[in-house]
This record gives sequence, C-alpha cells and structure tokens, in this order.
Amino acid sequence: MPHAPDDSIPTRSSLLRRVKDWDDQASWQEFVDTYRRIMNGLALKAGLNETEAKDAVQETFVELAKKMKDFQYDSGRGSFKAWLLQLTRWRIVDHLRKRARQKGPEPTGTTAR
Repeated sequence: MPHAPDDSIPTRSSLLRRVKDWDDQASWQEFVDTYRRIMNGLALKAGLNETEAKDAVQETFVELAKKMKDFQYDSGRGSFKAWLLQLTRWRIVDHLRKRARQKGPEPTGTTAR
C-alpha cells in the first residue's frame, strides 16, 4: 500500500529545533521546502484555487513561525505533521468561509426558467 505524501517526509526534530531561531534563514528555507508541497496539495484537494492555496499555506507558515519559539516536539502526543496539517486545515476553512462571504447569499424567491 503506497504511503500518503505526508507520510513520506520524516519529521526531523533537529530541523524543528533549528527553526526556533527566526534568524536561521537556511533552516527556515529547508523547513518551507520540506512541508510546502504537502500543505499546498491539501489546500488544493480541499477545493481552494492556486492563489487561495498559496495564501493559506503562507498564512499557516506565519502562524507556525509565531508558535515555533515555544513549540516542544513530543512524538508521544502525536506527529508534528498531523499538527501542521491541522493548522493548514484551519486556514483552508478560513479561505472557504471568506469565499462564501464574498459570493453572498443565494437570492430567495426566484424560480429557474
């Protein structure tokens, strides 16, 4: 049975420790390069278009950057990727809600002809 795309990327605790440092540009670039693809794929599968997916992923990385300084990885509490993908799902839902608000409510009382 083939692995899901997110299962093929091992969580490297050494990388998670390095990205606690905002100024470690090389580690952050490696982190983004490692996880962006699966996050973007999740957003596209959820129904976002390319622009919305990129925005959701970017917003997730911003949120993640704020949380990483105090983040303590404990594999016993669950996988890092599961947590990361949950953060991504919340941003995806935000974008779907935004899209629905922009579309506006369906007109009522009209009949199709």
